[in-house]
Amino acid sequence: MKNIGGRYAGSSTAAQFLQRFTNNVPWVHLDIAGTAMGSPKTAISKSWASGYGVRLLDRLVKQYYE
Repeated sequence: MKNIGGRYAGSSTAAQFLQRFTNNVPWVHLDIAGTAMGSPKTAISKSWASGYGVRLLDRLVKQYYE
């Protein structure tokens, strides 16, 4: 087992690596590295980080798990 793979299937490799530590606990691996940086500044996003998916994930957790 290693925590780094080749160029291809990186998100799948990362998910398989993380799965080894979850011990049958429900979990999810979100590979958002490609959307995380370099977003244009808007009224909502005033920095360089996009925060892509954060609100969606928050809403999902609130709706189904709280």
